[in-house]
Amino acid sequence: MAQGMDHLLSDLRVLDLTRALAGPSCTRMLVEMGAEVIKVEPAPGGDMVRGISVFRNDRSLYYVQQNRGKKSLCVNLRDPQGLALVTELIPQVDVVVENFKPGVIANMGLGYERLKELKSDIILCSISALGQSGPLANTPGYDYIAQAYSGVTSMIGEPDDAPYIPLVGLGDVSTGVHAALAIVSALRYRDRAGVGQHLDIALLDVYYHYHEANVETYSGSGGEIEPTRSGRYMTYACPCGVFRGKGGYLVVMALLHHWKDLCKALGKDELAKHPDYVTDAKRLERRDEIVAMVEDWLQTFPDVPSAVECLEQHGVPVAPVLSVADTVHHPHHRARGTVRTVNDPVHGEFEMPGMPLKFSAFPEPLPLVAPTLGQHNEEVLTTYLGRSAEEVQKLREAGVLLEKNS
Repeated sequence: MAQGMDHLLSDLRVLDLTRALAGPSCTRMLVEMGAEVIKVEPAPGGDMVRGISVFRNDRSLYYVQQNRGKKSLCVNLRDPQGLALVTELIPQVDVVVENFKPGVIANMGLGYERLKELKSDIILCSISALGQSGPLANTPGYDYIAQAYSGVTSMIGEPDDAPYIPLVGLGDVSTGVHAALAIVSALRYRDRAGVGQHLDIALLDVYYHYHEANVETYSGSGGEIEPTRSGRYMTYACPCGVFRGKGGYLVVMALLHHWKDLCKALGKDELAKHPDYVTDAKRLERRDEIVAMVEDWLQTFPDVPSAVECLEQHGVPVAPVLSVADTVHHPHHRARGTVRTVNDPVHGEFEMPGMPLKFSAFPEPLPLVAPTLGQHNEEVLTTYLGRSAEEVQKLREAGVLLEKNS
């Protein structure tokens, strides 16, 4: 965070022992709200993602996106002196966030019981793929592993083919956001009760509660209904899904009371109250017929934007299926800061996703910059651990600290 700037969490100090995406997404949300985040990176390479999305000056834009505003402390964690420095920082922070495989943090001597000895009201947030407990806890995992175990993967794709995976960090990023919520909630409780706690945040659990209807449908039907993927269309409402237009695709959500709006747009008002189409359940029985009717109508427009305009005029929830390139230049995205332009001092200017949380008291995003590897070694050690510049230099020479310009 920029020095001297007040923000929502500007009195919060976080020790970040995370890497890759889920953990850094959590601490990214905190730093965007003003927290001071000290990111511990293992020497010699730092966070593993520093080698991903490198386009200019040996700078990883993947790293930049997730770590702007954090302070980088790069230490050799295999050296007892390096681990001792990290341990010494515990009493100086409010929260520790880690996303090692379950058990690793304890083996490092930094498990929750040890952290409580160092700072009685510490909050430890552990992020993992499958959780800190249960038969699968020690299974190595990434986003798509948790997604597969959650049943979400089984819901994506065509019904007569293998399931698909979404090419976005859906589980990692949303688990990071859930972890940030858990942290601020635990801080609120600590303010009231004076105690910290250990937070167990798993991608599996986050993915599983994305099932807004699938689990209760299976359970409530006594197992007679087994939800599975259905291609481009929703399984419990119609017409809802991805429809072919001329030169592209649209998402149309004409469920419930919007069926009459779609009928009006189609010039078929009489279908709105027809007994064969009056409910979503009835329409699902005739989904193929309705899809064909809608897609034939969409082909009468010269392009997707004109079809979207017509449907919007009739109050039908609709959107064009935009490409990533489309989103970067879309005026709405630009106006809201959904897409933001970042001028990184090492790479230069590029676009990245903006901060999704908007606060009326803090309407402008913080001017954050991602650190180079070990950029804040001396600042952290002199400010919080009372080391002198000479002592820091000796640690560099001994290979305990490492710094790079990217």
